[in-house]
Amino acid sequence: MKLLAIDGNSILNRAFYGIKLLSNKKGQFTNAIFGFMNIYLRNVGDVKPDAVAVAFDLRSPTFRHKAVATYKANRKGMPPELAEQLPRVKELLTLMGVKVVECEGYEADDVLGTLSKLCSDSGNECYVLTGDRDSLQLIDDKVTVILATNKENIYYTPQRFTEDYGFEPIKLIDLKALMGDSSDNISGVAGIGEKTASALIKEYGSIENLYENYEDSTLTKGVKAKLAAGVEAAKESKWLATIVRSAPIDTDLESYKPTAPDNGAIGRMLSELEMFKLLDKLGISAADSTNSAPEVKAEEAPVINAEVGELTADIIGKLTECEYLFRDGKLSLRDGDNVYTTENEELIKAFFASDCGKSTDDAKAHYRWAMAHDSELKKLKNDAAICGYLLNTSASDYAVDKLCAEYGVHYYSENGDLAELLSLRGLISKLRTEIESEGMTELLETVELPLTEVLASMEDTGVLIDKKGVEDFGVYLSEMIEETQQMIYDEVGHEFNISSPKQLGTVLFEEMGLPAKKKTKSGYSTNAEVLEELRSYAPIVDNVLKYRQYTKLNSTYVVGLLDKIAPDGRIHTWFRQTETRTGRISSTEPNMQNIPVRTELGAQMRKFFTADEGKTLIDADYSQIELRVMAHLCGDENMTEAFTSGEDIHTSTAAQVFDMPIFMVTPEMRSAAKAVNFGIIYGIGAFSLAKDIGTSVAKAKKYIADYLAKYPKVNEFMETTVDNAFKDGYVTTMFGRKRRIPELSSSNKMLQAAGKRIAMNTPVQGTAADLIKIAMINVYNRLKAEKLGAKLILQVHDELIIECDTACADKCAELLKEEMQGVYDMRVPLAVDVHTGHSWYDAKS
Repeated sequence: MKLLAIDGNSILNRAFYGIKLLSNKKGQFTNAIFGFMNIYLRNVGDVKPDAVAVAFDLRSPTFRHKAVATYKANRKGMPPELAEQLPRVKELLTLMGVKVVECEGYEADDVLGTLSKLCSDSGNECYVLTGDRDSLQLIDDKVTVILATNKENIYYTPQRFTEDYGFEPIKLIDLKALMGDSSDNISGVAGIGEKTASALIKEYGSIENLYENYEDSTLTKGVKAKLAAGVEAAKESKWLATIVRSAPIDTDLESYKPTAPDNGAIGRMLSELEMFKLLDKLGISAADSTNSAPEVKAEEAPVINAEVGELTADIIGKLTECEYLFRDGKLSLRDGDNVYTTENEELIKAFFASDCGKSTDDAKAHYRWAMAHDSELKKLKNDAAICGYLLNTSASDYAVDKLCAEYGVHYYSENGDLAELLSLRGLISKLRTEIESEGMTELLETVELPLTEVLASMEDTGVLIDKKGVEDFGVYLSEMIEETQQMIYDEVGHEFNISSPKQLGTVLFEEMGLPAKKKTKSGYSTNAEVLEELRSYAPIVDNVLKYRQYTKLNSTYVVGLLDKIAPDGRIHTWFRQTETRTGRISSTEPNMQNIPVRTELGAQMRKFFTADEGKTLIDADYSQIELRVMAHLCGDENMTEAFTSGEDIHTSTAAQVFDMPIFMVTPEMRSAAKAVNFGIIYGIGAFSLAKDIGTSVAKAKKYIADYLAKYPKVNEFMETTVDNAFKDGYVTTMFGRKRRIPELSSSNKMLQAAGKRIAMNTPVQGTAADLIKIAMINVYNRLKAEKLGAKLILQVHDELIIECDTACADKCAELLKEEMQGVYDMRVPLAVDVHTGHSWYDAKS
C-alpha cells in the first residue's frame, strides 16, 4: 500500500500566502482553499496513493506546550482570513472521502510521524507532503518526504537527504538540539549556529555522543564553553524537536483509503464559494449541486416535460416573451413549456427581427450573426452573463450552469440537451430580482444591454490594416534587433541570451560591475525599473532597453497583428464586456488597449490602422475625464472653477499648490501638479510620487498635503468613500455599478491599503467607464438614425474612433464631439479633442 500523509496546516499556510486574497461576493475568503486543493490534487496525481490522510493541529495545547511554556510562544495567531477557511478545507476533504486526522495533545507532525512508522513497520510506502523541514527526520527506506517549496517539490529520500546534509535523516533532531529553531522558539545551545552544529553532528553523530567526548576533543575553548553552558538546553531542545511516532490514532492503514465522495454536497459548498474552476478539476457539475439539495425530495424536484417541435413562421408571429439560445447555427427557444428548434437561416432571422421580448445568454454573438446575415436582433430584454457580471464582477465564468449553481436555481440536467434553455427562465428571474435589489436595473437596461449591440457592430465592422506597412515595419524592427544585439555583444565581449534575466543579471552586475538594485532567490532583478535607474552607468543598459522594446513590438504587435488579419483585410478584435472589475471594456485578439503609444516608435503602430478607400478616420478623445469626474463627484469649488473657466487644470493646480500666480508656474511645477492630480485619484503615496517626479519623499509629502488643503473636498470625498467601503464592503459608481472590495476585510495592512486605493479610484474610474459606454451607445444610435455613411469601429481607453465617408467627415466629427461632450449633465464641462486623418496616427497628430 502507498499512503500519502499531508501536513494540513503547513500546506494550508503555504497556499494562503502563495495566492492573493480571493473571496466570493458575500466576502467569504477562498484563496487558501483554492491553493490547498490545487496542491492536494497535483500531489495525489503525482504519487497516486492508495490511501490518504491529512493531519491538522488542534487549538488545545500539546504535551510539549504543557511541559515547556516557551514552546512556540513567539508564534503569531492565524490571520482571521485564513482561520475562516480552515474548517472549510476540513469539511471539503471529508466530503471528498479523505480522512482528516487530529489528535488531542499532539501536533500534526506527531500524526505524520505515527503514520510513517506504521508504514515502515508494515512494509508499506509512505509519502509525507509538507512545507516544514522538521518532518525530514521521518525519512527512511519506506518513507519519502515531499518538501513543498516556492519553486518545486523536492522528493527527499535517505540518499537525497544525506547528499544535502551530510548525515542520516534521524540526526536532524540533534542538529536542531544544537542550533535551535526560532520558528518554534526552541533555544538550542546559545552561540552555536547552523554551520558549527552541522559540523559537530557530522563528527559526533548525536548530542549524547558529543557531550560524552567534547571535553577531550580538539574543539576550541569557545565552543567547549558554549556546549558546557548549554547542556540542559540541548537536551530540552532535542526532546522538543523529536517527532512522536506513537500518537493515539487509528492504526489500521486500510481505514485511510478514500471513501466515495459526496458530489452533491461538494458541489453545493464550492458553488456557494463560487469556486467553479475547482469543481471542474474535481469533475463535478456545478449545476448538479443545485439539483441534489438534501431538503428537496426527488419526487418534489421541478420537472418540465417539454416536447421539442420545429419552429415555423406562424409560431414566431405568436410569440410575445420567450427565452432562447443560439449555438453553432442552431436556434432553440422556449415558449411556456413548449420548445422549438430550427437551423433554418430565414427563420432564425425572422425570430431575431420579431417583436418578441427575448432573454438569452451571450447576446453579442447573436447580434454579430444577425449583422453578418443582413438582419437585426430586436427586443433583447435580458442577457444572463451580463446580469451575472453586474452582480459579481470578480467571477471568472458566467455560464448558465455556473450561474444556476451560484444563485441556487434549479438546473434542468434531467432534460439533457435542453438543460441550459429550460434553466434560463428561473435564472433570469433570480438575476433580475438581485439586480433590482442592488439598484442596478437602470444600469442594465440603459447601458449594458444596449452596449452589447454596439460592441457587436464594432467587432463585425473591424478596422482596416495596412498589411504591407506592418510587414515592412517588422523587417525594420528585425534589423534593429540584430543591430542592437550586436552592439550589446560587442560591449560585453561575448554572446549570451539577452532575453534571459538570469544571464543578463550575471553580465551586468558580475561581469560589468554595475550596482545591483535588487536580488532575489532566482538572481538579480533586471526589470525595467531597475534598468531605468542604471541608464547613466553604461551604454549597454540603454541598448538592452531598446532591444526589449524592439523585440516586444515585433513579437506582440507585428507578428500578433499579421496573425489576426481577416480575409477582408481588417482586424476584428473581440471586445469584452464582462472582464474588468471597474466596468471598463477590454479587448482581445488582439488587445487594442495595449497598442503602445508612449514611445515614438510604439506610436508608429497607429499608422497601420487606416480608413478604407474614400473614407476617413475620426478620433475623439476625452481630455482628463477622470479628473473631471472627480470634480463632479466631490464638488470642490476650486477644482470646479479651474475646469469651468477653461484653464489648464495642471497649471491651475500648480498655482494653487505652490501659492503663486498662474503666469509664474514653471514647467517643472506643472509636471509635479500633473503627477499629483492623477496620482491622487489612484491613492498615491508620497514615496511613489517622489519616485514618479524625481524629488524627495518629504517634498512629495508636502505636495500632496498642499494639494488636499487647496482642494479640501477631494480629500473629504475620498475619506467618505473609503469609510463607506469599510462599512458596506463595496463602492459604487455614479450610475450604480458596484465593486466589492474584500481586501478591506483583510488583517494584512498592505492588502487593506490596496483595498483603500481601490475604493478611492473605482468610483472615479468606473464612472468614467460608464460615461464612455453611454457615449458609445448614443453615437451608435445617432449614426444609425441619421443614416450617415459612418460606423463606430474602435474604443481605446478614453477615445472613440469612427470610420466614415470622407464626404460626411465634418458632420460626423461634429456629431461625435456633441455626443461625447453632452453624455451627461456634469458640474464641469467634458472636453473632447477631435481630429481626422487617413490613419489612426494621422488622426492623433
